[in-house]
Amino acid sequence: MRPIIGITMGDAAGIGPEIIVKALGHEEVYEQCRPLIIGDAKIIEKVKPIVGYAGIVHSIKDPSEAKYEFGSIDVLDLDILPFGEVSALAGDGAFQYLAKAIDLAKEKKIDSICTAPLNKEALHKGGHMYPGHTEILADLTDTEDFSMMLTTPNLKVIHLTTHMGLIEAIESINPERTYKVIKLAHETLTKAGFKNPSIAVCGINPHAGENGLFGNGEEEEKLMPGIERAQNEGVNVTGPLPADTLFFRAGRGDFDIVIACYHDQGHAPIKVMGIEAGVNITVGLKGGIIRTSVDHGTAFDIAGKNIADEKSMLAAIQSAIELAPKK
Repeated sequence: MRPIIGITMGDAAGIGPEIIVKALGHEEVYEQCRPLIIGDAKIIEKVKPIVGYAGIVHSIKDPSEAKYEFGSIDVLDLDILPFGEVSALAGDGAFQYLAKAIDLAKEKKIDSICTAPLNKEALHKGGHMYPGHTEILADLTDTEDFSMMLTTPNLKVIHLTTHMGLIEAIESINPERTYKVIKLAHETLTKAGFKNPSIAVCGINPHAGENGLFGNGEEEEKLMPGIERAQNEGVNVTGPLPADTLFFRAGRGDFDIVIACYHDQGHAPIKVMGIEAGVNITVGLKGGIIRTSVDHGTAFDIAGKNIADEKSMLAAIQSAIELAPKK
């Protein structure tokens, strides 16, 4: 059976509604899954003429009412918000859409969650003091050991730390965290069909410290014990390696996934190599909940202008389909 993919609208004042409607204008999406928008039907109706969508919007209150037919967009309508600017209402709406999706996933009413982008300023104005989607998902599922994975057609990256300052990020890295993220990477790729996935860990300092020449021994203290522990359990992991060449090597196929130590170390190569097809995946959530997302922001400057490209949304939906539990 086609998996049910709950697609949250994100911050509806941004480009989320546009890229969702554009993505659902591709009939092959319906051939592979049953997409269910979790958001606001009025916003989807407003977006239809902007993007030239000729189908209908089917407002529902429970997934059991959905049609899941091409040409009819099913919206689990929470009826929350307006359209067009940063607002507390939109930020609260983005949180409520995601919270509802998590509830549906826990109840096994949907098989995966796919999120459109939210705006952190609006989220905070709405009273939800989280850095982003990943931290909300972890909190609402009571998950402690989780990580963000970014993918493009030629590169996969998973992070030891994400939304924190550089000094704080380096301080927070320790052997246990390194080990757990290596295991998450291994388990995620194994479940996705990789046999003995090849994992490489970035160094924290330039040239991975170059035997103590750079830094204060962070690689030996914070990374090596976790790497060696995983190696002793049979995980195919190597490192720490210099980040400036590691991403090139991974892009040409030497490694299946790279472990980045901090936000920009992992995000910058992904966005250079394929932001239009990038996907953000939260791994390690309790209950086996799968969440994928576009790898771009709300782009308020182009919202409502039919400029936004749906390629990343299509890639995120495809990843949600691939990672959904097989029936």
